Amino acid sequence: MTLALRLAQQGKAVTVLEAADGLGGLASAWNLNDIVWDRHYHVILQSDSRLRSLLREIGVEQELTWDTTRTGFYVDQKLYSLSNSWEFLRFPALNFFDKLRLAATILHASSIKNSKALEGILVADWLQRWSGPRVWEKLWLPLLRAKLGDSYRESSAAFIWSSITRLYGARNSGAKKELFGYVQGGYASIIDHFEALLRREGVEFQLGAAVSTILSEGKKVRIALPNGGSQLFDNVVLTTAAPIVARACPQLTPDEKARLGAIRYQGIICCSLLLDRPLSDFYITNIAADGVPFTAVIEMSALVDRKHFGGRSLVYLPKYLSCTADEFQMSDEQIRSTFLDALGRMYPGFNPGSVSCFKISRVKYLLPIPTLNYSDKVPGVNTSIPGVFVVNSTQILDGTLNVNETVGLAERAAGRFAGLPSLEDKEAVLEQADETYRQSVA
Repeated sequence: MTLALRLAQQGKAVTVLEAADGLGGLASAWNLNDIVWDRHYHVILQSDSRLRSLLREIGVEQELTWDTTRTGFYVDQKLYSLSNSWEFLRFPALNFFDKLRLAATILHASSIKNSKALEGILVADWLQRWSGPRVWEKLWLPLLRAKLGDSYRESSAAFIWSSITRLYGARNSGAKKELFGYVQGGYASIIDHFEALLRREGVEFQLGAAVSTILSEGKKVRIALPNGGSQLFDNVVLTTAAPIVARACPQLTPDEKARLGAIRYQGIICCSLLLDRPLSDFYITNIAADGVPFTAVIEMSALVDRKHFGGRSLVYLPKYLSCTADEFQMSDEQIRSTFLDALGRMYPGFNPGSVSCFKISRVKYLLPIPTLNYSDKVPGVNTSIPGVFVVNSTQILDGTLNVNETVGLAERAAGRFAGLPSLEDKEAVLEQADETYRQSVA
């Protein structure tokens, strides 16, 4: 949507083809009984300058609400608060020397300005060298497995660097407290305002328009739809995951297909729960314990006023897993039963009867896994197919996948497309260049 806006502002005629029934992708909203909120958990940081600038342009920045949050940690079958320095010092899972090494690791990571050097180091090796074996086993390993599964073995230290720098950047420089924000109405409000702005800029939308094949045809690009229809465009930008790009573009070279296919993805099963009462007062509870099927507990109502949820508590239970994992085949009832049983073990006062809504989102291609020397493997924006380009999350290098980074990626791509003419115009430009060259040779 950001890319569509910038291209339209350049004077281009823009059409957005969206496979889903609504806009927003991973930032879309859905119904939870009688409320509408984000399908996946999102938070806005004060350091998210690109996103905040876009919200100002859309007209919703004034609806941002900021607050501090508390952080929990579940380890050794117990729940601890890790919301300030004093609680960190009292944290029993690590001794004092371990805590010093952990703090040194975070401070060192936050001081690094470029992740390129870290791309050649395995994250396990880097963390064990800086934090030591006990902190690695007790803290970092469970957290990495929670986010990356066994793929952490192939991931570079750039992954943990980008995670640390994003959260470290959320701290207010004066109070050194993390300030998190949200827009009144969540991303549903943001998407609605964004769509209205795009329509004013002349952008057209086609919803429920999954693309099956993209082919260069003369001086145009033909997009074929599953229903048998097709459309012609001067240029096409694919913002989908790398495997989808490879399948949709049969005219790509073998090398391009191999590069796209080499990108490994992590998926997610994310459950949204409405509860009669809160589980805790922690916004996020990190889990470093075996036997818990989800990888964290995000209590959105610890940040967002519960009046937006009809006085109830909104909780997200994410499980990050390989895009090929068997768990994607689990039924809704299996996931519900497994997840609620685990909540009962974590929170003795939890009553499954307090759950008034339980919805499940499954996304197979969520985030690219940053393997060793990842930036050397990233697919380029240009393809060998005339008029076909790729702008997707694989090209986020010095950051984690989040809305702010996505907006920044789109802004940079739009700058590259600023002088992009139609294919007919390209022919004229090339002919003129050839003529100029011939005259200079003569």
